[in-house]
Amino acid sequence: MSYVLLTGGAGYIGSHTALALLRAGEQVISFDNYSNSSPESLKRVEQLTGKSIIQIEGDVLDPVALTAVFQQYPVKAVVHFAGLKAVGESTQKPLWYYETNVGGTIKLCQVMAKFAVKNLVFSSSATVYGDAQNSPLPETTPTVAMNPYGQSKLMTEWVLQDLYKSDHSWNIAVLRYFNPVGADSSGCIGEDPNGIPNNLMPFITQVAVGKRAQLQIFGSDYPTPDGTGVRDYIHVTDLAAGHVAALHYLSKEPGFDCFNLGSGEGLSVLDIVNAFAAVNQVAVPYQIVDRRPGDVARYFADPSKAKTGLNWQTEQSLQDIVRDSWNWQKNNPNGYK
Repeated sequence: MSYVLLTGGAGYIGSHTALALLRAGEQVISFDNYSNSSPESLKRVEQLTGKSIIQIEGDVLDPVALTAVFQQYPVKAVVHFAGLKAVGESTQKPLWYYETNVGGTIKLCQVMAKFAVKNLVFSSSATVYGDAQNSPLPETTPTVAMNPYGQSKLMTEWVLQDLYKSDHSWNIAVLRYFNPVGADSSGCIGEDPNGIPNNLMPFITQVAVGKRAQLQIFGSDYPTPDGTGVRDYIHVTDLAAGHVAALHYLSKEPGFDCFNLGSGEGLSVLDIVNAFAAVNQVAVPYQIVDRRPGDVARYFADPSKAKTGLNWQTEQSLQDIVRDSWNWQKNNPNGYK
């Protein structure tokens, strides 16, 4: 028996990937410090699948704790989610972001190398494309991050690329996410942000459930069909399937490669708000406010490389996204608490 180790496995994307891996017949270990997650998420994954997850509390900045995992369990591959992810916070605490996101990955890879475990899927971000203007964005788009969070993801990509160049026995897939949204259709697991959400969908669901009075929409004068910003929203279930596909890919196509995980479809903020209200028959009051500095009008993926290379593409619709988001929120108004 061998295991797939998920760093940050109890988080939003980690827990959904754990669910997908268990359903695909894999054995899973979660290594998480629970700074922005809850062990309750993985308890619910176990209930959904009837399978157990080895849950270890630890920090990727702690090589002793990481070493203990590899000493005790036969790990065959690692999916590396653990990291900090708030753009605004990263501008206030850049050293923390570089230490955790870049330094944590270096420590993880050092321990992996010690145990000759060299299959790695890395959780990157479309923020590495900066304020690129020409959507859809292929993987060949120049990378120019615009904030410490994006820069920490890009620097980590450089670290992993140099690691592969130095030792071709490594197999590394870098996955650049666009905008993860939604929840498992069961309503048992979903996005549970600490404090003020960083993303659109938790704001919408918290307004719909009565936790917030209204949604703020930043800008209505963009050169888009309805004037609001257009982004690429990917259902978290599809995103989780992308990680399973990436692990299969590494077993057949060793090396280093980057893939966009997105739908390839641009949806505006009002597209999301209106679909949420219509599908779920619930009001979402909103207010138009000024644009945010640095926001671009249109930003969405060219996912054709993932379709060809990983045999993966999104399957969930906008209706699925808004239905599953509301199903999670109304059943868990306070998240996992």
